Amino acid sequence: MDSVNIARRPTRQVRVGHVVVGSDAPVAVQSMTNTDTADAEATALQVAELAEAGSELVRITVNSPEAAARVAEIRQRLDDMGCNVPLVGDFHFNGDRLLREFPDCAAALAKYRINPGNVGKGARGDDKFAFMIRAAVEYDKPVRIGVNWGSLDQSLAVRLMDANSKLAKPLPPEAVMREALIVSALESAEKAIDLGLSPDKILLSCKVSHVQDLITVYRDLGSRCDFPLHLGLTEAGMGSKGIVASTAALAVLLQEGIGDTIRISLTPLPGESRTREVVVAQEILQTMGLRSFTPLVTACPGCGRTTSTFFQELADRIQTFLREQMPVWRLQYPGVEDMKVAVMGCVVNGPGESKLADIGISLPGTGEVPVAPVYVDGERAITLKGDGIAEEFKALVENYVTTRYGVGGSKRREGTSRTIPIRPV
Repeated sequence: MDSVNIARRPTRQVRVGHVVVGSDAPVAVQSMTNTDTADAEATALQVAELAEAGSELVRITVNSPEAAARVAEIRQRLDDMGCNVPLVGDFHFNGDRLLREFPDCAAALAKYRINPGNVGKGARGDDKFAFMIRAAVEYDKPVRIGVNWGSLDQSLAVRLMDANSKLAKPLPPEAVMREALIVSALESAEKAIDLGLSPDKILLSCKVSHVQDLITVYRDLGSRCDFPLHLGLTEAGMGSKGIVASTAALAVLLQEGIGDTIRISLTPLPGESRTREVVVAQEILQTMGLRSFTPLVTACPGCGRTTSTFFQELADRIQTFLREQMPVWRLQYPGVEDMKVAVMGCVVNGPGESKLADIGISLPGTGEVPVAPVYVDGERAITLKGDGIAEEFKALVENYVTTRYGVGGSKRREGTSRTIPIRPV
């Protein structure tokens, strides 16, 4: 996969469990559960589902004694399932108490997320923050200092607003608020270092819910620190709105080398799997050429030449088939995640796109001869026709995978189970 032009990359790396974040490590995909953490079985099952979908870090809410008491059990359940995905504890308001009262929770988590705006005010807030940082030092855990627009430390905001009002040319209020986010993150990181936390144990985030604000904040934050950055548009929304907004913001920043872990904060549609946010994150990284996770299908949008919906249905079936096979394929067939598949709907672009793919099919459009040539590695290999085209093509794809990516295959990548291209500093 071709490299993209990268500007900013932090030199520091942070290890979260077995996942390395920052510097030349690949951008990691993160997700978050929406189960009640006190329900250890449901939470472990959802974590495992997210991990199988490709989430490399999974955050869980730790908001009550009941939740904290079950974290170690959740970790054990995951280990028993053979799922080693690192767990991130999301703490707000009472994290110091929970870490104090439940040391097994503190030990089981791979990383703590601390929101400086929700730790507390004044000296008491400083004490609570200090306890959580010292717990991280004691248990040798990294910390994400995660500032959020909706829970910003108001005393800091007031302080910066007062200073701004005394300037000869005061900045607009929204600019001051963006600065407050960044200052909160950087000052909290400095406090953590003063309390004994290694700089190589710190990640930062400054999340907002508007695209242009996020781009502006992270560009500024990235220019003022060397910590790895967790990137995401908070409260992105539902469906296409959340996907489009997240993609618009993250694509700009990732292209500039900003962002070392990402999460797509989608509100699931009713009945929709939580794994949707993982799939979107992967597809952003893969379509940008930064990572490879699963073979993607090229398919035409359809037009008056394709009054049949058969090519749409086939494209969907093949894409679903590929994603469902990846948990097994990524272990058995190194390099398969780079495979390119085309499902095209008429003779205009069908043969050309199919030749450019590793394997592709050009289905007949309206009024065309009812045959479907299949191209393998740029050459016409077979012509399908009749009612069994879908199953026959799926079988051809599966045969292509085993032949080309299996032991001795021409496209097999030895020594790795997935593509992790290194982005230049």
